[in-house]
Amino acid sequence: MKASKIVHRSEIRIRVDFGYNAELVSKLRQIADARWSKTMGAWHIPYTSEAFGQLKELFPEVEIIQSPLNSDLTPTRSKEEGVKGEFKKRNEIKAEANHYIGTSNDLSLQQPSIKRNGVSIEITDKQIFIKLPKNEVDIQYIRSFKYSKWDMRNYCWIVPNQRNNADKIRAYFQQRNPEIKEYHSSIEKANDGNATTITKDQLLVINNFRILKVYFSYGRNVLAEIQKMPYRSWNGEEQCWSVPSSEKFKTELKGIAERNSLAFIYREETKSTVKPRTSRHDIENYRECPTEYIEKLKELRYSKNTLDTYKHMFEEFINHFSETKIDEITDEMIIEFLRYLVNERNISGSYQNQSINSIKFYYERVKGGQRKIYTIDRPRKEKMLPEVLGEEEVVQILNATENLKHKAILMTIYSAGLRISELINLRIKDIDSKRMQIRVEQGKGKKDRYTLLGQKTLEILRKYVTEYKPKEWLFEGVYGNKYSQKGIQAILRKSVEKVGLKKRISVHTLRHSFATHLLEAGTDIRYIQSLLGHSSGKTTEIYTHITTKGFDQIKSPLDKLEIN
Repeated sequence: MKASKIVHRSEIRIRVDFGYNAELVSKLRQIADARWSKTMGAWHIPYTSEAFGQLKELFPEVEIIQSPLNSDLTPTRSKEEGVKGEFKKRNEIKAEANHYIGTSNDLSLQQPSIKRNGVSIEITDKQIFIKLPKNEVDIQYIRSFKYSKWDMRNYCWIVPNQRNNADKIRAYFQQRNPEIKEYHSSIEKANDGNATTITKDQLLVINNFRILKVYFSYGRNVLAEIQKMPYRSWNGEEQCWSVPSSEKFKTELKGIAERNSLAFIYREETKSTVKPRTSRHDIENYRECPTEYIEKLKELRYSKNTLDTYKHMFEEFINHFSETKIDEITDEMIIEFLRYLVNERNISGSYQNQSINSIKFYYERVKGGQRKIYTIDRPRKEKMLPEVLGEEEVVQILNATENLKHKAILMTIYSAGLRISELINLRIKDIDSKRMQIRVEQGKGKKDRYTLLGQKTLEILRKYVTEYKPKEWLFEGVYGNKYSQKGIQAILRKSVEKVGLKKRISVHTLRHSFATHLLEAGTDIRYIQSLLGHSSGKTTEIYTHITTKGFDQIKSPLDKLEIN
């Protein structure tokens, strides 16, 4: 059996290695907070004098081995031990350990050699700044926090203030009586165009009829209660927590505010003309989409977006008739549901078509493949021309995007005509700087294609890769995964607000603008079709209705008539 000092999940622990033996495991479990780590494939116990003493008592033959960490950090003492008793116990354990391994002991319990008053910590809403004398153990500990970094200008370490990082750092440096300062600024958020200031004694909930956005100044108790709520998630772009829009969750958040002596502030964003679907949390005995439905979608290799859309739409349908078994729903009931979507929810024709398809998929593809005939008048698809930006407006938006990573994202989408899903699925290897092309793998319709890599785009991508050093995905999120669609939408929204454009602009508008600007520059429409990945040229022809190039050379026939 061997023991060594480690840092595991930003916490110093004692790792215990031994061949599997049920009797040894049973004895080790007697030590409080002994845990098994799947990632390490070993047991580990707290780095305290009490736990170390128990380990030596239970396993006198344990071998203490050296680890990359130095030995100048004192284990946390037990609250139950007095100062004199602990000092005596430390000497006994040290003498016993030296009997086995000599005077050099990685688990040594000596006091640190650095000055106790040399640590200062400043905690803000987003970051933790740590100044301390150079010490390899402390550096190893700070580096164990994800996205920690050294600030050469201010000569300090910076750790993100997320999850319980601040609490861990306080506990780690507690014995050295560090100087701790906290700066929690008020939070300013916009609601219906009006700025709202959130102070420490307030909890703000904004309902956009899909989710409840929750804003509050940092508080451990409030955070702990919100993290216990089902389906909660952190929105890094808007710096708020979000939960599904539901009266149940609204009431629960109000209770959290009351228990923590916070003023509960509730706002509603401007209502959309489309009435939102009833929240699953407001439906008693909510029915989930049948497993066989989802499995059939996967079997036919439908995309994840289509799978999610069909699933949610079919769940809305079956919960509209919650008292009726799915296979007993009649054609008349289906028509009634579709009329409800149009007359009460005021949904678009596209949404209605998708809803019809999700229903037909169940009865035609899942239930034995028999084609079912519905007497449903499908709506005509609205002929709407997409919004397009002028070249000057594109320049304004890109210039208003100051962050290097954010600018690289928007420039890549516009210069290559990418869909947002194609952008977030780009890998570093997809950028071909020699042929000046971008490879799009499995785009919409599961098609591969090549599109343009602009020279300016290549230059900014090189700067971005040098600074951010992505590993797999070209644009990575906070935890190294794919960048989120909501995050990209928020980037564009902020830049558009800075410029002050009044058009209804989405990320897809950049793709429409790419195609329109190519057409106006004289590019053959067949090449544009290939770059966009359109299966049919009819889809690409819509841009011929948008461009105004050559309009100034066309004269109205009325101008040729001589009219008195």
